[in-house]
Amino acid sequence: MKHATLELTYDHRPSALPYMVRAVMPVRRRIDLSPPISANWRRHRPDPHDLAAFERITGLATRRDPMTTPTTLPLLYPHTFGFRLAMAILTHPRFPVPIWGVLQTRNHLVQHRPIAVGAALDFETRVRPGRVVPKGAEFDLHTTVHVDGTLAWESVVTFFTRGRFGEPDAPSPHTRSPIEFGSRVAEWRMPDADHVRFGRFTGDYNGIHLWDWYARRMGFPRALYHPQRVLGQCLGRLPGLTPRDGSAEAPLRLDAWIKGPVPHDSSVRLHVATTIAPATSTFALFADDEERPAVVGRLHATESSS
Repeated sequence: MKHATLELTYDHRPSALPYMVRAVMPVRRRIDLSPPISANWRRHRPDPHDLAAFERITGLATRRDPMTTPTTLPLLYPHTFGFRLAMAILTHPRFPVPIWGVLQTRNHLVQHRPIAVGAALDFETRVRPGRVVPKGAEFDLHTTVHVDGTLAWESVVTFFTRGRFGEPDAPSPHTRSPIEFGSRVAEWRMPDADHVRFGRFTGDYNGIHLWDWYARRMGFPRALYHPQRVLGQCLGRLPGLTPRDGSAEAPLRLDAWIKGPVPHDSSVRLHVATTIAPATSTFALFADDEERPAVVGRLHATESSS
């Protein structure tokens, strides 16, 4: 029997407390790889103090003159602050698997046009049809941001869970990541601070991002950074991009593959390869002595969102 779409509606920032409590409650799950769930949050206006802290914590502030005031939101802002809708969906009893067994594996973001810092953002997140993959299943959450009724930004974030769900479906066309990353352009130590504050931005207070003792219980030596924060640290060190048509209004796209954890206080190194036509930066971040990248990404300016 087909279930009606469950619609979660918020007229203010979704509170993390209800869904974090819900996440630990035992419930019976209906194994439906295409759960009809949507969540929307209307009229969000960025707080200037939160925006300044976000740019500082992610390292994105290094991309602009510190004496200037930003007029548009960073590409990662909707991805980070709108993540509360993903959390509300992933922790809901109608979602087929518990959130604790779910890993964020891919991010695909498109900024169709710049968003002014004073704009009112209308977020909507929907679960797309899932698919069976070797060793588990994948779920795509599609988020859109409209400003004054016009689509300004969207993303598809993929989550993976282990288990047996049947014969594998055709893989996502975004499964394969780049394998050529270029030369090393930067190395630094990740800042070991502001973990709770960044959790306030994402609405994700999973202890694996906050405390070493909890992360050790989960099999990791130290607590782990949120992927959104790691991506910000990478983007803040990439060379600038010039859109093909020379216009600041041209869409900007980021594709990122989360390959492994980046523990707190890690020493990291960034490799980057750039091309001019099309204007693209392909990058990989390596943590500590790992030879396998923790994050692989491709940022490019484009004439269209397709």
